[in-house]
Amino acid sequence: MSDFIHLHNHTDYSLLDAAQSVDMMLNRINDIKMDSIAVTEHGNLFSLIPFYKAARKAGVKPILGCEVYVSAGKYNEKTYNHGNNKWGYYHLVLLAQNNIGYMNLMKLTTIGYLEGFYYKPRIDKDLLKKYNEGLIATSACLAGEVTSFAAKGDYESAKKAALEHKEIFGNRFYLELQNHGIPEEEIARATIIKLSKELDIPLVATNDNHYSRKEHSNAHDILFCCGMGKFKTDKDRHRYEHEQFYIKSTDEMYRLFKDNPSAIENTIRIAEQCNVEIPIGDIHLPSFPIPKDAKSSDAYLRELCIRGLKSKYKHQSEELIKRLDYELGVIQKMGFAGYFLITQDFVQYAKNQQIPVGPGRGSAVGSLASYCLGITNIDPMKYNLIFERFLNPHRVTMPDIDIDFCIEGRDQVIQYIKKRYGEKSVAQIITFGTMGAKSSIRDVGRVLGMEYGEVDRVAKMIPNEPKMTLEKAMKMNPEFKQIASKSESHKELLENSIILEGMHRHASTHAAGVVVTPGELTDYVPLYKSPSSDDIATQYDMVSLEDLGLLKMDFLGLRNLTVMNNAIKAIKSNHNVDINIDTISLDDLKVYELFSKGDTTGIFQFESNGMREYLKQLKPTCLEDLIAMNSLYRPGPMKNIPEFLARKQGVSPIKYIHPLLEPILKETCGIIVYQEQVMQVGLEIGGLSLAESDEMRRAMGKKKKKLMATFKVKFVEGAVKKNVNKKTAVEIFDLLEKFAEYGFNKSHSTAYSVIAYQTAWLKTHYPAEFIAANMSSVLNREDQISMFINDAKNLGIEVIPPSVNLSRPYFYSNKKGQIVYGLSAIKNVGMKSAEILYQYRVDNGDYKTLFDLCEINSKAINKKVLEGIIFSGACDCLEGNRAQKIKSIETALKYNQKMSRESNSAQVSLFSGENNIGPSQPSLFSSEEFQKNELLQFEKSAFGFYMIQNPLDSHAKDLSELSNIGVNKSPKTNKKLRLGGIITDIKILYDKRNNQWSIITLDCLEGNAELFVFNKAYEKYSNLIKDDAKIYVEGKISDRADLSDTTHKIIVDKIYKLSGIRDNLARTINIKVPFTCQDPSILKKIKKVSEENKGKLPLILHLENSHQKLEKLRFADIRMSPGDDCLNQLRGISPDINVKIGI
Repeated sequence: MSDFIHLHNHTDYSLLDAAQSVDMMLNRINDIKMDSIAVTEHGNLFSLIPFYKAARKAGVKPILGCEVYVSAGKYNEKTYNHGNNKWGYYHLVLLAQNNIGYMNLMKLTTIGYLEGFYYKPRIDKDLLKKYNEGLIATSACLAGEVTSFAAKGDYESAKKAALEHKEIFGNRFYLELQNHGIPEEEIARATIIKLSKELDIPLVATNDNHYSRKEHSNAHDILFCCGMGKFKTDKDRHRYEHEQFYIKSTDEMYRLFKDNPSAIENTIRIAEQCNVEIPIGDIHLPSFPIPKDAKSSDAYLRELCIRGLKSKYKHQSEELIKRLDYELGVIQKMGFAGYFLITQDFVQYAKNQQIPVGPGRGSAVGSLASYCLGITNIDPMKYNLIFERFLNPHRVTMPDIDIDFCIEGRDQVIQYIKKRYGEKSVAQIITFGTMGAKSSIRDVGRVLGMEYGEVDRVAKMIPNEPKMTLEKAMKMNPEFKQIASKSESHKELLENSIILEGMHRHASTHAAGVVVTPGELTDYVPLYKSPSSDDIATQYDMVSLEDLGLLKMDFLGLRNLTVMNNAIKAIKSNHNVDINIDTISLDDLKVYELFSKGDTTGIFQFESNGMREYLKQLKPTCLEDLIAMNSLYRPGPMKNIPEFLARKQGVSPIKYIHPLLEPILKETCGIIVYQEQVMQVGLEIGGLSLAESDEMRRAMGKKKKKLMATFKVKFVEGAVKKNVNKKTAVEIFDLLEKFAEYGFNKSHSTAYSVIAYQTAWLKTHYPAEFIAANMSSVLNREDQISMFINDAKNLGIEVIPPSVNLSRPYFYSNKKGQIVYGLSAIKNVGMKSAEILYQYRVDNGDYKTLFDLCEINSKAINKKVLEGIIFSGACDCLEGNRAQKIKSIETALKYNQKMSRESNSAQVSLFSGENNIGPSQPSLFSSEEFQKNELLQFEKSAFGFYMIQNPLDSHAKDLSELSNIGVNKSPKTNKKLRLGGIITDIKILYDKRNNQWSIITLDCLEGNAELFVFNKAYEKYSNLIKDDAKIYVEGKISDRADLSDTTHKIIVDKIYKLSGIRDNLARTINIKVPFTCQDPSILKKIKKVSEENKGKLPLILHLENSHQKLEKLRFADIRMSPGDDCLNQLRGISPDINVKIGI
């Protein structure tokens, strides 16, 4: 063992407080020839399993610990008025000697989060007395109890604290000596040494390591600023001593503690005592109760699968039976029968409870056994899906079956699991956010105080590719590589971003992950409670739980399943039609027409702007087209979309390196799109088994060069045996290697494309019910509601404004095919008030006056609620105009109070014989109606957008002619973007030089846009940037736009007033005539229109030739008007020609 061991270390799992990953720490240990190290995160065990595994792999002895927070009072008291510091807690380092100590660490950190959390996860000394077995304790840093008293010269208090810890831990308690060049430490050391001698408590030397190398001190300081929300230049902030909190060498530690050699020696003594063994890879499944007559779990699983096979297939072919036998054999061999039984059990429970379940998710869709059990609903044989992509017999890992549930039923399924296996055996799972390539640049740039626009420009140089790193970006983009040479600030930005890239920055609860243990959770994992949500989760993430062999499952709440379920209920109510969405035909041409038009608002996975554009080019005709596009439309593989489209449309030839590739790649026009295709090529051409092909695919995806080289030899040899030329075989392998990194899981894409088709089927055949259900699923998203209203209008569906006598809490469609606005979507109304208003109407009949609303004896009907429903027009059906009602609110509320007092009065007895007649309704104030512009503003305040009347309506034709983006128009990154709308929000920001810039929300007739107006443009057009101003802008798409965005993000170059915009900007009239249009009289017709609509704009004809190239003809003698009459007449000449105003 080394001559010194570091026992006080933090990794980036001490969130935003340590700037070293586990790998960085272990690399440093290797460099300075140490063979053991402890990790002691702040209050948590987040890093324990990754550290344990990585250390063992590196040949380093892992010492498992935690720097806990010990409350100066009781751990469950929500106060900090104890102790000698402002926090009311102290630090204490605990190290696990053995597995009992490890178990106690899990118990203590669990209690800290679940019961003792108050700013930090705290425990107390009583808990230490109960759970100290197998733990070594050291007194920690200046924030430790003993050290903090010692630093203040309070010897007696330090002594008392030391004795208390000695009483708890006995000879397992050590006094820590630290030397980071901090004056307070120097004072404390003298006292601690004195205490050690007097109380016979051994010393131990530590360095409080928060980064691995001395030169990373600056990066750590920046990370610390990120955590505190500070700038690096801020003077009034906490700082670590510069270049001291790194992993020092043995020689450095010896020099620091040369006067206390025993403190150095005791690090070895402690390390030798710490020997925890965590069984990695053992499987710990809860037992599933099988029927008494079943011989075993495997036998019962087979029985259920055979039953399902007969139900799913009329004819059980030899191929089917052989495939099922093979899968069950693998499942039995790997010992996973229980897993499948548990999964099918809760899926069947959900279905029995009428909770919608998705058709499948992930690679499990490729399993025939899963299909027969009803876990999935996609026939893997029909779509050529591969079982080994899901469960590889060569790689024994727990199966991963993720299930989508209707959002409204997800919690019910989880409660079923808890009831079935015990509350103390089920928890959600933690997940960690990390600093990616772009986010590290942005975070570091902010802390350094760099100008926002410049940091944004640098971040945009990083390609939008999967698994992108800064190092990879420098190789791909030479301009980005040169950034460091631009200035010292840019050099500091890049250097520190590279160090901090990939660091963990926050913990949260996984959206869907659930873990189930055979016994109590804390016998297997420590638990965490999110301070923001109170969700109880494991402190170990998904990967660590898998390493421990615990049953983890994804219970995803999928909004689209809820939407479909509610739409189907509405269809039954409106049309008396029962729909089983799982049995609809997948060959409905009308549905594919919807995709081909890009009419995909509300369509699962296909509603983003970019996807719509590609769908219009693809014109899908079958589910396989949707599966391919769903797989391709992702960072990385999407660069293959243009070639895929060109081949699909017959523009580019489909070529195969070898004929054996054709049956595998035919469905994707010769392009490798799916991971399963890589595996099939390995099988059919390379002679590998599917299990081997899966391992080859993984090696390619993760760029494991040695393993890839081994597979290359084997693949080429196998191909040669199949009479494939060696050179061709190498070429095929290289092709696989190129595409494997971007290949997508076809099983997953198939399942999600089925959901997409199902949503599109409902929109095609029952659009009102479908859109209403969508709107009800986004009640608090005014931008989404506005988008769906526009979509309904485009489809000719009337959206009826809210009415207290017609509306329900949610949106709904009536039997006339109209959508009625939901009361709860009105601002300040909310679900509770909406339900009370609706139920009172159901019980008592329609409302007639404002005062009828106030006869509801509920606090839910208050001033804000009344204002909301009046401003929205929901009370227009009642007596009086809106102004009268608004001015009568106070009177109405007083009437409400009087009604409440009367109903609760004890003075009028039921037995008094007197008539209990309530107060009479008052009258409305007399008032003229509000002005039109006032009504518009009130309407906007109630909805968050213009619902009934829109100030942009008078500009609709201009915007239609001059805008090139909208709900059904998708921007292209290489073109100037143009659109107009009304400003609804302005955020004024300041860059490093204190120059103003802004982010503007622009409401358009079809959705909205987010505008970035940087300083240069802001100064030029600030006079036009005002609330409710109607503007027209030109700009370019922002790199901050995400693939899934339905809101356009635009960097603004120019801003114009919207008024008179057509006359201001129009320069030419452009007419495109396609090659297929063979009408020789078109030019005569155009000239005739021009004579009837004379103006100033020249005509430009764009004639398409047989090679699809355009020839431009400019007619200087023809001058036309850009008016609507002229444009409509031109478009009436032929449906084939395209007429546009040139700007």
